[in-house]
Amino acid sequence: MKRLLLTGLAAAVFGTAQAQPKSDWEQKLEESEWKEGDVKLPELPKPENLIEFEATKASSFRFFVDSKSLDVGGGVVRYTLVARSQSGSESISFDGLRCKTNSHRLYATARTEKTWSRIRDSQWRDLQPKTVTRQHFALMRDFFCPGSVAILSRDEGVDALRRGIHPNAISNHTNFAR
Repeated sequence: MKRLLLTGLAAAVFGTAQAQPKSDWEQKLEESEWKEGDVKLPELPKPENLIEFEATKASSFRFFVDSKSLDVGGGVVRYTLVARSQSGSESISFDGLRCKTNSHRLYATARTEKTWSRIRDSQWRDLQPKTVTRQHFALMRDFFCPGSVAILSRDEGVDALRRGIHPNAISNHTNFAR
């Protein structure tokens, strides 16, 4: 009985110790050691694979994610984004989100001759809810990083896009301006 009590006490103490938040130093060390893996550009999007999402009611653009391009892993969610104007002209990009750091990266843009053009000095940048990045911010907040935690699979992201919001984002939804 005594041994069982001590084992339970040790497990409780050990469990509590593991639940402690990481220090700023530990977080900075982890961040400095993080390296992104190789990025493979997907095929250009096909109309039947596009899923529309609402970035903001104030925009005259319509935004879509290519469901086939959605890639999750290594702390990054990658996707092909299509922005379509009212006149029908399109801008296509391949982007990434790091949920842990609330950052965005542009990897490539589509050329008119239907090929990708890699961005030469592609860097991770802090993502803010500004008009010019509203679509990426909406994808992070409402679909791919609910509560700042990355989705676990492509299917989870596609499901969130089809629903119009990730189920875990609903409780956090009112904390951000649309």
